[in-house]
Amino acid sequence: MKAAAARLAMRERMPWVLLTVASLAMFTVAASGTTRAPFLIDMARDLSVSVPVVANLVAITSVAWGVTSIVAGAGSDRWGTRPFLVGGPLGLALATIGVATGGSFLSVATWATLAGGFCGLFSGTIFAEVSARVLPTQQGRALGWVMSGQSLTLLVGVPLAAWVGSWIGWRGVNLCIAALALITASSLLAVTARRADIETTGKRRVPSMRAALSRPVMRLLSMGIAERICYGLVAVYYATFLQSTYGLSLDAVALPLGVFAVGNIIGTLLGGQLADRLPYRLAIFATAMLASGVAALALFGWQRDLQTSVALGFVYVFCNAIARPSLMASLSDVPEHVRGTVMGLNVTSNSIGWLGAAGLGGWMIGSFGFAGFGPLAAAVAVIGGGLALIRLR
Repeated sequence: MKAAAARLAMRERMPWVLLTVASLAMFTVAASGTTRAPFLIDMARDLSVSVPVVANLVAITSVAWGVTSIVAGAGSDRWGTRPFLVGGPLGLALATIGVATGGSFLSVATWATLAGGFCGLFSGTIFAEVSARVLPTQQGRALGWVMSGQSLTLLVGVPLAAWVGSWIGWRGVNLCIAALALITASSLLAVTARRADIETTGKRRVPSMRAALSRPVMRLLSMGIAERICYGLVAVYYATFLQSTYGLSLDAVALPLGVFAVGNIIGTLLGGQLADRLPYRLAIFATAMLASGVAALALFGWQRDLQTSVALGFVYVFCNAIARPSLMASLSDVPEHVRGTVMGLNVTSNSIGWLGAAGLGGWMIGSFGFAGFGPLAAAVAVIGGGLALIRLR
């Protein structure tokens, strides 16, 4: 009884050290891809390819990310999360050095694919690790803090990369990310030395993909794909949209990207609070997605001036970010023996969403320009919100 009470008391306290390191790690893996956004034009010129071809690095990376996340998710349920939490950032550091030194697009694409694969080893397992160390009533806030690291990539990483990159170029920025990945691996090695105190009853059940892929989980994963497409359409192309529409230089994009990232962080933290305090998490998701669809129509359909576009970008990402913690908290509310697998599948669905965003965005630019982004994002947002309302019912 005393041991059980001690475990409960420990889990009632938020593991802030772990959450801080996890947030830094999410910052690092997100920066490995997102910080390419300000350099699409420069990379295309350096590698002698077109901008849409360089933008498709996101799609290539996402495929590898999604494939390895399935393996890591199932493996973490069997062997624990620590090998993947530490090995992922270590491999990312080596692959990012390869990206920085690649002399051709094929070389850069190969190393970027490996980098995405190592990110997949980490990103699903960190959510399973955090979920195992907090109570169900804390999952929205805890996972929101972890996801804030990804938002910080937009607030700090991308603007800083744009500024630093104006001095050392996109290759130098990748070397900085490699150094950060090594720091991340060392930090995770330290904070995961103690295993999570997970209470189990009866015989431990063997994890299986069939047990993880229940009908409710499949619907949640489909909602996640829709949400990531909506997010990715703007995260990948927002800097290029501002540069093309208003003729901004590379360093001038930093401030609008910072405002965009602030909206993402505030929305993520608010979404975590709402997910833990309100009874209907999927209703929160649906409302936020539908609101982001309306904001997308305004963002890409009304270019009055730069200030208006920046404000609308803030509103769009704020609404989108509110939806994510509710979805993640719902996904983490699964039996412990399949949680790693489900979180790995979530990363795979995210990769499908990023792949869809990169592919659809590139096609839309070539066919209709940025004017088509608003209706596209709004339609996907309606699909995602509708799936949430069906599940709620």
